[in-house]
Amino acid sequence: MIIGKVTGSVVSTRKQDNLIGNKFMIIEPVSIMNGENRQVVAIDNIGAGIGEYVLVAQGSAARIGTGQEGSPIDAAIVGIIDDPTPEWSK
Repeated sequence: MIIGKVTGSVVSTRKQDNLIGNKFMIIEPVSIMNGENRQVVAIDNIGAGIGEYVLVAQGSAARIGTGQEGSPIDAAIVGIIDDPTPEWSK
């Protein structure tokens, strides 16, 4: 699981049937966890907004956590962080 900041959203009008109705957000891992300086697209079923810090599950944990074991999901927002720690929220 990683901590990241929601930096944007992705709109996809055509997608695999299991993904219809889902919202996709762009997550930038916080600098302390950002060894590769990369962003992740994560499914969002909990209503995170741009600028919020979130918990992101990856791999099979993301599919299980969203109840979509048969869907092609690699990352999912599973929590919104209420009070980010100053050391990593810069």
